[in-house]
Amino acid sequence: MLIWGTFIGLIIVFLALDLGVFHKNDHVIKTKEAGIWTAIWVTVALSFSGVIYWLFSAGLIDNPTGLTPNNAVLKYITGYLIELSLSIDNVFVIAVIFSSFKIPALYQHRVLFWGILGAIVFRALMIVFGVALITKFDWVIYVFGVFLLFTAFKMLKSDDKGFDPKTSFIFKQLKKIYPITSAIKGHDFFIKRMGVNAATPLFVALVIIELTDILFALDSIPAILAITADPFIVFSSNILAILGLRSMYFLISRMLEKFRYINYSLVVILAFVGLKMLFTHHIEIPEWVSLTVISVALAGGVLASLVIPEKKVA
Repeated sequence: MLIWGTFIGLIIVFLALDLGVFHKNDHVIKTKEAGIWTAIWVTVALSFSGVIYWLFSAGLIDNPTGLTPNNAVLKYITGYLIELSLSIDNVFVIAVIFSSFKIPALYQHRVLFWGILGAIVFRALMIVFGVALITKFDWVIYVFGVFLLFTAFKMLKSDDKGFDPKTSFIFKQLKKIYPITSAIKGHDFFIKRMGVNAATPLFVALVIIELTDILFALDSIPAILAITADPFIVFSSNILAILGLRSMYFLISRMLEKFRYINYSLVVILAFVGLKMLFTHHIEIPEWVSLTVISVALAGGVLASLVIPEKKVA
């Protein structure tokens, strides 16, 4: 519990520094700043693999799945890359939500900060229940495998451009529960209008981002559980990927149209992980193979987007 407490404490410190020091004053996040922060978060996450090796080699943490230090590191890096790659789809949805509710770029970081904070809590709960289910019931892994294959198929066939947050079930229910105003006053989530407290578009965007992240977690948590059921590796790789999501959003949200083939990369990753789950008791796939498939799928999507010319509509 000391290791878990220390890790969670560090995450709290990171978040406090983020909002209380580095982003104390609202400002528009430029591409250069987003790139620097993305590089910092990726470096922190990859450097943490050294901590994973030390913890498992020194026996300082429970090792319920009997991992060697080297294997633990491979599983951590693979899990981190899966979470990071699946976050790309989340970035697109966040961009649509901000655009739909006309959230000024000046306040987007603050909305994302509180959104990430909530996502950490919800994902922690989902990880605990997911690990418990797989540990107690072996057959659950087949359910997760089929679910991921279905998600990959749905992603292949779907058209994300049809998503409109203002017509979503979440927004309609929120309007029934609490007064909503279209006015924005600084970075406030609530303001008083004609003597009535009302939620601003910032709060509405926050709630929708929070709930859509839970839906994304239904894909990402089973995906990482296909790599390992070790609770600390699942939790640490997931949380460190989420922490880098804000800076990644500001870095790539403006370039999403250029990476038009990245969705196919995500389809390949989800399909591979789903198949790995279905055959987990019959075929043992080395961790380096999983890492290679994920890396090649992502690189292939990016290269295809850059090399293949976009078809011009007449």
